[in-house]
Amino acid sequence: MPAGDVTHARVLRLALPIVLSNATIPILGAVDTGVVGQLGRAAPIGAVGIGAIILSSIYWIFGFLRMGTTGMVAQAKGAGDTAETGALLMRGLLFGATGGVVLVALQLVLFWGAFALAPASEQVEGLARDYLAIRIWGAPAAIGIYAITGWLIGMERTRGVLGLQLWMNGLNIALDLWFVLGLGWGVEGVATATLIAEYTGAALGLYLCRAAFSGAQWRDWGRVFNPERLKRMLAVNADIMVRSVLLTAAFTTFLFLGADLGDVTLAANQVLLQFLEITAFAMDGFAFSAEALVGAAMGARDRASLRRAAVISAQWGLGGAVLLGAVFWLFGGAIIDLMATAPDVREAARQYLPWLVAGPVLGVAAWMLDGVYIGATWTREMRIAAMQSSAVYVLALVILVPWWGNHGLWMALMVLNVTRALTLGAKYHRMEHSVA
Repeated sequence: MPAGDVTHARVLRLALPIVLSNATIPILGAVDTGVVGQLGRAAPIGAVGIGAIILSSIYWIFGFLRMGTTGMVAQAKGAGDTAETGALLMRGLLFGATGGVVLVALQLVLFWGAFALAPASEQVEGLARDYLAIRIWGAPAAIGIYAITGWLIGMERTRGVLGLQLWMNGLNIALDLWFVLGLGWGVEGVATATLIAEYTGAALGLYLCRAAFSGAQWRDWGRVFNPERLKRMLAVNADIMVRSVLLTAAFTTFLFLGADLGDVTLAANQVLLQFLEITAFAMDGFAFSAEALVGAAMGARDRASLRRAAVISAQWGLGGAVLLGAVFWLFGGAIIDLMATAPDVREAARQYLPWLVAGPVLGVAAWMLDGVYIGATWTREMRIAAMQSSAVYVLALVILVPWWGNHGLWMALMVLNVTRALTLGAKYHRMEHSVA
């Protein structure tokens, strides 16, 4: 892959479908919040927020399937190993299905543990349990979609990712409106809509990956279960899993500590987390382009292309971060009003909005470096950086929350992202020079 092949146009061709597809995800979260927000009470908003973050936290432990699959598939593609790209998808699907079944079997234990850590009110917890009892049955499909998405990104087929997300989230939004506002199903309606969208999305994803099933590589069991390839996959994914657990724990702690500050603060934080999700998903578009292009450069052993992929993707990511910060500054209040009708929730959310205005610029380096390291499969270094930044985050929580309440909670989250960028950035040059 010559260095000249990594251009602004190529980065945008990969990134824009991801940006568009990811834009539908926080829109879905905003619709979930907004639909239950029309009930005029804080408890349903908090219940959907806690229920969604509990499942997201559990599912994202398996997020290594998305990230690890992307990096390894991109490297196999860069090295011209077509058979391995098909085998990697099959390994991911088998692992995802197994993990999903295990989660369904362990649901009672998992939810008991989650609520033991969540000091929410009795009303919020009861509604959240109703939500989770439905959503958990989508675990095999939801986890399998991680592997499907990772494969599509690694193969630079990001338009397929766009089609998949448009289908899933468009259907989910339509069913949200019907089940909650039309049929009056409340929190259970939000959960049922998501369950249906997950299984139909998994079916569509398999169709989009049909090229991997066109030959015999997907059922070449000797290759799929090759000990050395499995060992590498497990090592990469284990590092990413530890990193994901740490970061997920950080965000879960954020929500639970917010719940301890009262139902109104919990609801306000849930509304504002939609801003953070918008930022993360927009930045992921450029981070994913870095994953695919850096991975292909690593597979081809092309240092110049690796550098160009990292730099050009980061340039576009920074521009997007500045734009998002400006949008939140100008229109944040109006967005809050769309997502919540309770006056006390609106007022509380406005108090903490400045943190979300600064958030994109403070977090962009961490998101972009994640993409570079995933593509290079330098996952050990990612794990170490996550451990270091999580320790700093805990220290920030201990100092800032007692001192400044919910403002301190948001400040600690910003500290986490800045520390992630610093710990990853310190090792970038060593990674680049490892390419012959």
